[in-house]
Parts: sequence; C-alpha cells; structure tokens
Amino acid sequence: MPLLLCCDDEQAPAERLLAALQAQGPQGAGPTEQTAWRLAVIERHRFPDGEWRLRLPPALPADVALYRSLHQPNEKLVELLLAAPAARELGARRLWLVAPYLAYMRQDAAFTPGEVVSQRHVGRWLAAAFDGLVTVDPHLHRVATLAEAVPVGQAHALSAAPLLGALVAQRRPGALLLGPDEESAQWVQQAAAAAGLPAAVCRKVRRGDRDVEVQLPALDVRGRAVVILDDMASTGRTVAQAAAALRAAGATSVDVAVTHALFSGDALAVMQAAGVGAVWSTDSVPHASNAVALAPLLAKALGDLSR
Repeated sequence: MPLLLCCDDEQAPAERLLAALQAQGPQGAGPTEQTAWRLAVIERHRFPDGEWRLRLPPALPADVALYRSLHQPNEKLVELLLAAPAARELGARRLWLVAPYLAYMRQDAAFTPGEVVSQRHVGRWLAAAFDGLVTVDPHLHRVATLAEAVPVGQAHALSAAPLLGALVAQRRPGALLLGPDEESAQWVQQAAAAAGLPAAVCRKVRRGDRDVEVQLPALDVRGRAVVILDDMASTGRTVAQAAAALRAAGATSVDVAVTHALFSGDALAVMQAAGVGAVWSTDSVPHASNAVALAPLLAKALGDLSR
C-alpha cells in the first residue's frame, strides 16, 4: 500500500490529493488493496536555535510520495534534505516528490561572472534525493524539458493552463487572454486552445525585480474584457504595468489568472491600484485567490508513476 507523506502545515492539500488518489483505480474501477493510498504526517519541532527535528513513521512501505510545495523554499529544502534519506532508511525503495510549485527554476544561466546557476544545482540535488518528481508549470525558459533542469528518472511537468482557461471561459466568456511577457506565451496558448478564447502576448523589459516596462500588442482592446494569464505572480509589478496600460487603452475589465500565487509584500495592492479586478489562482500555493484545485491533475500523474 503506497504512502503519501506531508508536513503538518500542508495536511489540507495533501488530504485533497489523497482523496483524488483514492478515487482513481485501474480503468476507473476504484482503488484496490495494493493501490490504495494512505496519508501520514511528518512531525516537525523547531529548536530554539532554528534547527528542525523531524519524525517520520517508523516503518515505511516500498512506495512513498512526499508532498511539499516549495514556495518559501529555503527552509523546505532543508526539510527535504533531512526527510528524503530518512525515508530511504525507514524502508522506502521508490521515493517521489510532489512539488506543485518548484522553486529555484528562474536562475537557469549565469548572467554575470561568478553567478550561481541555482536551477542546475537544486535540480541535481533533487534528482539525487528522489526517484521521480511531479510539478506544475515549472518556470523553464532556457531548457526544453523538466528532466534537463531536474535530471531525475521520472520527471512530470504538468500544466494548469487548460484548467485556468476553462475557469476564465466560465467567469469571463469571450475574454481576451493576455500574456504579460514573451515567456508567458506557452501558458497563454495552452489556455486559449483549451477554452477557445483569443490570445495575445505583451513585450516586457525588466530593469530590476520591481522595475519593469510592459508594451501591449497591437490590438484594439476598447470595450473588451481582458484576463492576464501567467505561470506565476510575485511582486505584481509586471501585471500592474500591463493592467494600467490595458485600462488606459479602453479595456472594460482586467482580471488575472495565475498558476502560482506567490504575491509577495504589497503585490495585490499594487495590482488592484492599477485596475485589476478579480484574481484567480490554483491551490499550488495557499492563497485567498485559489479557485482551481490541482489534486485531480496531480493524482493522475502520481498514479501513473506508482504503477
């Protein structure tokens, strides 16, 4: 019987994943005794000096999946550093990581001498610790596949773009899907194709983490509902620039749909001040804007891995 492990702070999304796993079975016949998943929680204790003490179940089955979405990644990566080898010692033979949000994928090249390519090093470490990886919309731009960034035996990069496209079609029928920069084209195109919506992409010039310029495509947006769609939003500055430009160009509404709602600091306030209305996201990162559940998508991929 395979086991799904999670930390106590992510028990709710892990329970949603467990329910989706239990609902599926061979040819839709439901779970069997051999394929039925169960859930266990990793107990965590923080010492006064900040170090973690983790406690896993004392005996693990051969097949184990560890759920850990890697927003706020630095502490979580230390947890994985401790938990993965411990799981092996306690009986896990096949160990998979389910990380709906995968951190440290942005830095995929050295732009100045001595700059650390974090994607390469974090990816190699995860590949050494786990036999398989399931993630959603990883931030990959200069590599073609997830396996290049994380050279693990079984690497599954899922996309929530079709789910977001379906949500947009329901909430804003006929809306224009707009990518805030060239890098967003892959997700916008998937969402548009799935939902039958028109799509376009902006051009972005980035000068710093919070200093960007967005140029709208040559389209007439007067009187149109527009939804800005991307894989993630962090500071909100790119979205805000695009929203302000769209409002100035005559768009009747500007909403936002993202896979990963990172939204650091005053991101939401900045976007709303620029004219953004509704914000929708998946539950890869817990946030009040969560509107799309990823559990069924993750369960299918994890079920395929564990067969």
